[in-house]
Amino acid sequence: MSSMPSRSRPDTLYEALEALPEGVNGEIIAGQLYAFPRPAARHGLAASNIGGDLVNPFSRGRGGPGGWWNIVEPEVHFVRDVELTVPDLAGWRRGRMPELPDDHRFQVVPDWVCEILSPSTASHDRETKMPLYARHGVGHAWVVDPKAGRLEAFELVDGTWRDIGVFEGDASIRVAPFDAIEIDPPWKA
Repeated sequence: MSSMPSRSRPDTLYEALEALPEGVNGEIIAGQLYAFPRPAARHGLAASNIGGDLVNPFSRGRGGPGGWWNIVEPEVHFVRDVELTVPDLAGWRRGRMPELPDDHRFQVVPDWVCEILSPSTASHDRETKMPLYARHGVGHAWVVDPKAGRLEAFELVDGTWRDIGVFEGDASIRVAPFDAIEIDPPWKA
């Protein structure tokens, strides 16, 4: 019985991404592998709060219109195994993606993404990922800064992000594409 020789180095960037240690998130953008540690507590709280506010009215249709898949940290492949990101949250209208993929690769462009800023990812999220999302036609994006207590919302118009709202403080938030409901500020415990 013969065995396959083990490789000392990955042949592709995707193999290098898959070889990252546990607790490290990886993305491939414009031919470069980016790796970041797991997020800190404020980041996780904001992601949990947003996901929690959206799941019943949008994913399950309880108290809202339904019709969405909202996923925490999906691996979104804009070009399979070549260009991919892991947004903090992403949403797809079920009319565009009727079923979830069988594996971990989401190959349908999301209708909405949410990036939650942390000191190690803020410039990457704004300067690298936001242009990528625009280039691939993501319709809406939210950028949340939990430390500053701010949510910035954008809509893609003719390939360019248009600011549709900045929300700060303790007031409830109502903004597209989830403007059928109000959500609580995601930075609040």
